[in-house]
Amino acid sequence: MKYDNDYTFTEAVSLLKSLIATPSVSENEQAAANILQQFIELAGMETGRKGNNVWCLSPAFDIKRPTILLNSHIDTVKPVNGWKRDPFNPTEENGKLYGLGSNDAGASLVCLLQAFLQLCKTAQDYNLIYLASCEEEKSGKNGIECVLSELPPIAFAIIGEPTDMQPAIAEKGLMVLDVTAYGKSGHAARNEGINAIYKSLDDIKWFQDYHFGKVSPLLGPVKMSVTMINAGTQHNVIPDQCTFIVDVRSNELYSNEELFAEIKKHISCELHAHSFRLNSSHLDNSHPFIKRTIALGRTPFGSPTLSDQALLSFPSVKIGPGHSSRSHTADEYVLLEEIKSAIPLYIELLDNLQI
Repeated sequence: MKYDNDYTFTEAVSLLKSLIATPSVSENEQAAANILQQFIELAGMETGRKGNNVWCLSPAFDIKRPTILLNSHIDTVKPVNGWKRDPFNPTEENGKLYGLGSNDAGASLVCLLQAFLQLCKTAQDYNLIYLASCEEEKSGKNGIECVLSELPPIAFAIIGEPTDMQPAIAEKGLMVLDVTAYGKSGHAARNEGINAIYKSLDDIKWFQDYHFGKVSPLLGPVKMSVTMINAGTQHNVIPDQCTFIVDVRSNELYSNEELFAEIKKHISCELHAHSFRLNSSHLDNSHPFIKRTIALGRTPFGSPTLSDQALLSFPSVKIGPGHSSRSHTADEYVLLEEIKSAIPLYIELLDNLQI
């Protein structure tokens, strides 16, 4: 299809700069959502909105056709320590655009929007929905999860995240566990009480050493890490309670419920999961979109990082400009060339796609 790539690139960069200059830390995305909504409406499209989520359906939407969702998130993490630049001042330097959210995931957000606007100008055998969602960085319940029920049925989704425009066909899930050991308080100078820290040691060691049997070719093994621990009130009191938190990264061969049930068999401490909702995902290489990415020289891979894919019940792939290694770092940036090349690649991957 014919379009002016220089114009779409210029528009995308201009919009991204406006978003960088508008703080949109998770749960505080209203101003950025307003900018996106206004941009889409000025392009002549009708929008829907729920909270800080903004979406748009392609013209002549036909429920009889399959629907593809183009999604990325407008929220960012808080600026980390170490920034040498103002994180909210978009700055071009040596072919790089610096600013908080430039890489994660502003570049994907604006490139997918430009691809959506161009594809809407041609007849396709599918519908498109563009969705700019919020609270992704916190897996918040006011983000994409609350919007899906407002949208028509979706057959396939593209999630825009920095993957160097390589298709992430699998993604690790996440389950956070609160583990508690109970003892009995007593004076540390006397042989009394039951030390809850000591009761927790065997279980902490188990989390360190245990290996689940099923190893994914794409995502590797399930990974468990004890990341936080808390116990005691003062040095001379035997602690009667010890709590620790475990970060569990699942592969597609286990549901979070299955992992929880297995863990519970092996530990003696009290166990509680924050939720089971962030499961691993996987898309087969035989999917038409993945076949097209491979034909265009892309390499499918498994991603260790979490995205809104974990909340989707339909097939999806994660693909976008930028590099994951730049996310959540000081002086975050995206290459301008990455934006310029991503828009036509998104369009080429989607134009006349049969799903």
